[in-house]
Amino acid sequence: MTACKMAMTDLLKTEEIKKALDAFTAETFNPKKFFEMVGMKAMSAENVKKVFQVLDVDGSGFIEEEELKFVLKGFAKDGRDLTDAETKAFLQAADKDGDGKIGIDEFEALVHE
Repeated sequence: MTACKMAMTDLLKTEEIKKALDAFTAETFNPKKFFEMVGMKAMSAENVKKVFQVLDVDGSGFIEEEELKFVLKGFAKDGRDLTDAETKAFLQAADKDGDGKIGIDEFEALVHE
């Protein structure tokens, strides 16, 4: 893992992140719509994977359920925590192989689905 980790704002526009965060109040988070709103759906697979690496806080190569809960904080410091229901729904939407965590390819597939 390199010491100079990329910042989300190096990849996405701050105002689009804010607009997307504001759009999903409690219990309404929809990962696919969120990714589209922040401009990720239009990004190359390579750049989506860079976003994944920013969100993969522990550098494990996976976004585990515990990290997923705080995924919006990866986009902006004032992002809210996902509720347990939202976290589970997000995990279910992305975890295609059923291992309980989201791998980089699963993440990219969800964004471009």
